[in-house]
Amino acid sequence: MTNPERPPYAGTRAPRLVESGGFNDYMARGWGAPDVVVPLPAGAAEAAAAHRARLSERIGAADVVVGAGSAALRNGDVQYGFRADSDFVWLTGAQAEAGVLVLRAVGDGHDATLYLPPPAKPGDPAFFGNAAYGELWVGPSPDLAAWAEALGIPVEPLSALDGVLEGLGGALATPSVDADVVRRFGLKPSEDLSRALSDLRMIKDDWEVAQLREAVDHTVTGFEAVVAELPRAIGGLGERWLQGTFDRHARTFGNGPGYSTIVGSGPHAPTLHWVRCDGPVLPDMPLLLDMGVEASSLYTADVTRTVPPTGTFSTVQRQVHDLVEKAHRAGMAQIRPGVEYLDFHFAAMEVIAQGLHDWGLLDVSVDEALSPGGQQHRRWLVCGVGHHLGLDVHDCAHSDYAAYQAAPLAPGVVMTVEPGLYFHAHDETVPPELRGIGVRLEDDLLVTADGAEVLSDALPIDAAGIERWTAERLGDG
Repeated sequence: MTNPERPPYAGTRAPRLVESGGFNDYMARGWGAPDVVVPLPAGAAEAAAAHRARLSERIGAADVVVGAGSAALRNGDVQYGFRADSDFVWLTGAQAEAGVLVLRAVGDGHDATLYLPPPAKPGDPAFFGNAAYGELWVGPSPDLAAWAEALGIPVEPLSALDGVLEGLGGALATPSVDADVVRRFGLKPSEDLSRALSDLRMIKDDWEVAQLREAVDHTVTGFEAVVAELPRAIGGLGERWLQGTFDRHARTFGNGPGYSTIVGSGPHAPTLHWVRCDGPVLPDMPLLLDMGVEASSLYTADVTRTVPPTGTFSTVQRQVHDLVEKAHRAGMAQIRPGVEYLDFHFAAMEVIAQGLHDWGLLDVSVDEALSPGGQQHRRWLVCGVGHHLGLDVHDCAHSDYAAYQAAPLAPGVVMTVEPGLYFHAHDETVPPELRGIGVRLEDDLLVTADGAEVLSDALPIDAAGIERWTAERLGDG
């Protein structure tokens, strides 16, 4: 006997829509064709074609397979947001999840074909049944013909990839290619390929420099937005509020933050990667802000300033900031063509070691501290003081020492300089007045034909300038 208080079919298994004929027939009808714009920044396709040509010159007659990757699992059946592999973006300009680029050696170059999962449109059960590619779930998407027109290369369905790879055994594969695909088709994971791509990405072309300028410019306005919110943060909303302010700005004016935003107040500032951002903002302690907007093209800025939350550094805080500024300027002065990459590191470190010695914090000479077997000054600066910048915040990381740290700088290199001093609150080797102070300055520099351009120079680096700049933005808040 049925229970009249229960709804119809209660107690049975909920129907699977894919097996419901009436539903499938009804869902297949009556849909218009929305206009869909291929998500491609202007100039990306042309830049990618030039990048592929550079790779062909570098690797010669070798077939290459490069994957875009897929979103990582966060928990349960929830994934993180997708961010395409940087080498894939550099070679295609596209940011399509699960895409695979195949470069087949032909003559002196390579023929490029991109394989993508087609969007699931009305009439296809996956339209409503596939949460990854069904348009009912993810929205209208460009079809393969639209991608091909935008990118200027053939684009085929991902289902055709297996047949192609069967004839490409031994092709070089980047780490972003699915491990099962590598195994099944005998592809060759290649450190040489990774190094080649990393080396090539060191020299940015004009289009890439324009993308980095855009990222830096939006980062500067992001700093302004954050500082304007300092009164609310000090009032109780804390580091989280400032982190959220910048991340919202980055998402509004770009793809999002280029890395986990660092907001460190007082005793949190000396922690190099303070990404928890879960503490209060102390009005009388320096606030370290390490933030970067990732442009829609995925090129990122990386800028750091340390600001006084109420507009004025104390005498001791200013003393620390002045030493970091001196090291920063010494490092930046080494950025020019022909100078070996690491010269900026050693120039900044010399200033830091001398300053700490003058303060009486080193129990050895400056010469001993700077020697490879010394490095005592690094207690308060354990990290490096700069890196290449581009599609990755720590760009070109697969290059070997000779091509990266031992190489001379060349026009088109974009890099950061970021010395700092980090006195932890529990460090009993320093006077109490220094404990809990962390200061970092970081700028993004483009090596030019005769020197360097500081892309982030809209932000002051001297203590007095930072005080004025901060006080003016606090008024905006």
